[in-house]
Amino acid sequence: MRYEIRVEGTMSETLTRAFPEMEHVTISGETVLFGPVVDEAHLYGLLNRCLSLGLRVVEMRRLPE
Repeated sequence: MRYEIRVEGTMSETLTRAFPEMEHVTISGETVLFGPVVDEAHLYGLLNRCLSLGLRVVEMRRLPE
């Protein structure tokens, strides 16, 4: 499975390092994290990481294979 997680604002390089398994781009004032997600536990772990870092998740979606 591949997922995309959009967070509000531009993430610093330090913050993006907290997501080594994900690639990232900045588009229109949002940072888009995208990449493989192994299972539901991994997905919840990514979302929990966003929460613990104070990131506001704007959108999350599964990408077509």
